[in-house]
Amino acid sequence: MNPLEPHEIRVATILEASPLEGARKPAYKLRLDFGDFGQRWSSAQLTVHYQPADLVGRQVFAVVSFPPKRIAGFMSECLVLGVDAPEGGVVLLTPDKAVGNGTTVY
Repeated sequence: MNPLEPHEIRVATILEASPLEGARKPAYKLRLDFGDFGQRWSSAQLTVHYQPADLVGRQVFAVVSFPPKRIAGFMSECLVLGVDAPEGGVVLLTPDKAVGNGTTVY
């Protein structure tokens, strides 16, 4: 896929979050619920601003059209979206109102 082509982005709810052991940079492994599209796992470097318990139940945006990637022995199946915070770390991009899991972002 050309990097300038649009990617499929959908909304998911985080079901589980735990430290990703063996990662070069601190990260969490996340289990995400995409509704009718099923569940997927993701690796995310969110440890500066979030604890695992803070993430469970939160809705996020994730790219689901990238191929899976192995990170520290863990298969990441999608990319959770965030932005660099001025003070360091990553801040999640989230919907400001609850929407259905699996909803497409336009």
